[in-house]
Amino acid sequence: MKRTLPASRSGVDSAGYVSVHLTTMDPSQLEAIDVHVHVETDDHGHLSLPDDFVEASSAYFGADARRPTIDEIAAYYRERRIGAVLFTVDIEAFTGHPALSNEEIAEAAAKHPDVLIPFASIDPAKGRAGARQLERLIADHGVRGLKFHPSLQDFAPNDRSAYPLLEIAQEHGLPALFHTGQTGIGANMRGGGGVRLGLSNPMLLDDVAIDFPDLTIIMAHPSFPWQDEALAVATHKPNVYIDLSGWSPKYFPPQLVRYANSLLQDKVLFGSDYPLITPDRWMADFARLDIKDHVRPKILKDNAVRVLGLAQERG
Repeated sequence: MKRTLPASRSGVDSAGYVSVHLTTMDPSQLEAIDVHVHVETDDHGHLSLPDDFVEASSAYFGADARRPTIDEIAAYYRERRIGAVLFTVDIEAFTGHPALSNEEIAEAAAKHPDVLIPFASIDPAKGRAGARQLERLIADHGVRGLKFHPSLQDFAPNDRSAYPLLEIAQEHGLPALFHTGQTGIGANMRGGGGVRLGLSNPMLLDDVAIDFPDLTIIMAHPSFPWQDEALAVATHKPNVYIDLSGWSPKYFPPQLVRYANSLLQDKVLFGSDYPLITPDRWMADFARLDIKDHVRPKILKDNAVRVLGLAQERG
């Protein structure tokens, strides 16, 4: 049974931490909602990835190596009237690189509730300790979902290592967003940086959707080279969605466009993969994509409003 989330409020506890529940985001004031935005640095200058991974991913995407702060992300999205779901990726067990603080990300996002929604990222290797951390992040910091990257966190979604986290997410009605398909992180590094692409095959999420039938699962990215597998899972399992981040829409596989226009029109979400791909570039290319007029607003905002529970909060 899903818990009823508390009313929106914020404050500072005796330890000095910001306590926040829910967001005051008003979808009616936004043109779109980007469900895939990365926080790659903190206020101390620490990066979410080791330096060699940062260099490789920037080269792969042809992106600027500069990493914006959360305040800069908020200003960027507010100017464009776009909401943003933001998160880091905790890959500490695989790389030894310290993760950015979920608490600090949530606190920074709480200063910009009109445009930012924080998700948490907790390495499944942290087991029950990670599940307890997630409980605290929900109760004390208002995180609204979970982000996983199986290839970088070195786990298979159906190997049960993430299940303690998913149990908490399902109980609280939080969506879980999983990277799927190839990743540019580790590309052209020796041995691909040790990143195992097969762990991000979307078919592995079919088992998760069965084991957690009330959990909202978002498969991130066009799932090259497993696009058909992703479409099969999303059409078969009612709790599975697809975000379109990480690719310019002009490169979307034709079967993805076909399904987005038809069977999956209520289950496909706008995501950019900022800062590696900007929403400016993504939306400019999306405007030229052959998407039906009544489907376009669903992808850009309406589906995300429903998945994130924003309509219920405003109602």
